[in-house]
Amino acid sequence: MNKKNLSMFGFLFLTSSILIEIYEYPTFATSGFNSIFYLLVGGLFWFLPVCLCAAEMATVEDFQEGGVFTWTSNTLGKKLGFAHIFYQFIVFTIGAVTMIYFIVGAIAYATGIEEINSNPILKFLSVIIIFWLITYVQLKGINKTALIAKIGFIGGILIPALFLFILTGIYIFKGYPIHLVMDKNTFFPNLHNKSSLVVLVSFMLSYMGLEVSATHINDMKNPKRDYPRAIIILLILAVLLSSIGALSIGMVVPKSELSLNQGVFQAFTSLLNHFGNFKIVVKILAILLCLGSIAEVSAWIIGPSRGLSLAGEKGLFDKRIAKRNKNDVASYILIIQGVLVTIWAFIITFGAGTSNNSFFMAMTLTVIVYLTAYFLFFLAYIRLTWKYDNLERKYRISKNKFIKLFIGIIGLIFTVIAFIISFIPPSGVKESQVNSYTSLLIIVFIIILVLPFIIMSVSKKMAK
Repeated sequence: MNKKNLSMFGFLFLTSSILIEIYEYPTFATSGFNSIFYLLVGGLFWFLPVCLCAAEMATVEDFQEGGVFTWTSNTLGKKLGFAHIFYQFIVFTIGAVTMIYFIVGAIAYATGIEEINSNPILKFLSVIIIFWLITYVQLKGINKTALIAKIGFIGGILIPALFLFILTGIYIFKGYPIHLVMDKNTFFPNLHNKSSLVVLVSFMLSYMGLEVSATHINDMKNPKRDYPRAIIILLILAVLLSSIGALSIGMVVPKSELSLNQGVFQAFTSLLNHFGNFKIVVKILAILLCLGSIAEVSAWIIGPSRGLSLAGEKGLFDKRIAKRNKNDVASYILIIQGVLVTIWAFIITFGAGTSNNSFFMAMTLTVIVYLTAYFLFFLAYIRLTWKYDNLERKYRISKNKFIKLFIGIIGLIFTVIAFIISFIPPSGVKESQVNSYTSLLIIVFIIILVLPFIIMSVSKKMAK
């Protein structure tokens, strides 16, 4: 029996750990003062529609269990509902590797054992050991996940972020050099430039993942009241923390010296060096940042698996795979997920050793597959509004149907734009390899696109 014991703040911690990532601040900072423009545009025209649409769909009667699987199934049909949650699941199996790369890098920085981050074999082993340990804990149920999320958000996100902001404030107050030009000329990027559009997409993608935690709505004590509140708080937190974080690092670390992997540690080191020798503090902060990333991985591990489990229970694939353990966790799905993450870790870690193309392709795949999931997300909301607006719900974006449709369509348009731009090869791909890179990317994407429908077809034949 599922007990509703997840508070609004417990849910907020869980979702924040998915969405707010301090290790992305250096990437934001490389865009200088433009980063605020990108974060605001991405937040206003894409993340805000996601938040509002998710908040409404989550409170519709009979839409509260299964997250995006249920939302899409009830509006577009069960097959597309399964495809939606499957794409979300696949995205995590690839993205988990880069999430854990940060954990490995932070541990290497804190302990001084650089080999675990520089040696491919040790790095691969570190990734799979960390992932399987986190998976084991998730088998204990949502209460453990919520506890990890709470510790991870407070200790691994909030405390380091506030510490960074306070130190930056003192740095500015004392008159130390600021390595960031902030005026109207540096605020607005040249959107006629192809590279600026690619950067805009990367900022939009930093807001991805909000709906992953929607599978836990049924665990909340008062979902119809608390889910919309949590989403609005999260919207404000995500935009605010990301903006201040990008500015803080941009002010302290010169752009020419900024490392995407070590940028957070660079900023802390640079700030603390002005007040004395505090290397040990940076190492402690590295461990704290690990907690934030562990919470992120934990929330992702348990999120899509819940929706997939419900899809299996409804007969869209073998029900035995969807079976849940005594802690209400789909243990077989988590094991399959772990195997896929292990395979991706091998491909990305060792493939990137000879050519960066495997890494670039893996990252681009996560983007275009996830954007495909967002097509379904916005289409589900648009159909819900157009055809099922009479269904009872606790929260509505507006009483005016056309305002709601406008918001859903804006989100869909920006998703389509981001999808098209995402096929532009990264600058790291050699010009001679662009055609082969793009062709292989399209082939693999099509395979992933049709895979859920093949799984459903095979499962149906086997059930006869």
